[in-house]
Amino acid sequence: MGLLEAELSLLFVDDLQIQSLNRRYLRRDKPTNVLAFPMRKGACPSPQPHLLGDLVISVETAKRESNRFGQDEMGMILLLMVHGVLHLIGYDHEGSKKGAREMALKQRELFQRIIKDGMLE
Repeated sequence: MGLLEAELSLLFVDDLQIQSLNRRYLRRDKPTNVLAFPMRKGACPSPQPHLLGDLVISVETAKRESNRFGQDEMGMILLLMVHGVLHLIGYDHEGSKKGAREMALKQRELFQRIIKDGMLE
């Protein structure tokens, strides 16, 4: 992705904590699997060009969703990390069908690369 020196923060929480963040920042009063808070866009982009932003992952939701995605718990968390990083760099699956397709393809490509390179063992 051309982000060799990129940084992000990663926070693992439970459903109650992610629901609180989802309600506060996105006005969605329900738990979700991952929230991404990019720092490279908006009115005040980060003065640090390598700082992508923050990812928050609900471990409880990841556990629940792992079977549906054919992953064990760690695989699901890595898939959510890939998904979140794509959001941090500008991909969006909620705006259009085209954007959703592009993000899904890139997510699959990157996740398969992680598996192929043996990072998921």
